[in-house]
Amino acid sequence: MICLNLKKSLKFLLPILFSLTLVGCVSNEFDDLKAYISQVKSKSATPIEPMPDIKSYESYNYVAEGLRNPFEKQEEPQVLAEVVSAEGPGPDMEREKEELEAYPLDTLRMVGTLSKGNELWGLVKANDGVIHRVQAGHYLGQNYGKITGVQEQQIDLEEWVATTTGKWREREASLALVE
Repeated sequence: MICLNLKKSLKFLLPILFSLTLVGCVSNEFDDLKAYISQVKSKSATPIEPMPDIKSYESYNYVAEGLRNPFEKQEEPQVLAEVVSAEGPGPDMEREKEELEAYPLDTLRMVGTLSKGNELWGLVKANDGVIHRVQAGHYLGQNYGKITGVQEQQIDLEEWVATTTGKWREREASLALVE
């Protein structure tokens, strides 16, 4: 019976003793935090700076009528019909265009050469993936480019370009071998 009374009293005393032990540990643990909070609270508050003055929005009415659209590809400086009627040297407009003249020159890539007898042929890859065999006298590019020579490392050509004065100007270009 004594044992039973002892068990009952331990059930009640044990939680009370445990709580008192915890309270004793906690009181010293936060002294430094309380001191820091009281130090911060004792400082005087600095006033908040006033909002800066906001300038009013000034609208600008942009009129693009008659100007070139900057998001479209710029065409040649003259209409082709005006350039065709110009006097002086220029490309042969009467001949039939070859297949590689449909591609801009910067989309064509020289990928190698072939030799047959004494003739050297260039291999040109178009942007559609088809490889074409070309040699001197063939045409390629959209500026009436005529191939003047095929070498191991490049294909040389001469192009006709319209000038702003409505005349044709001849310029040299080349396709280098892509490694």
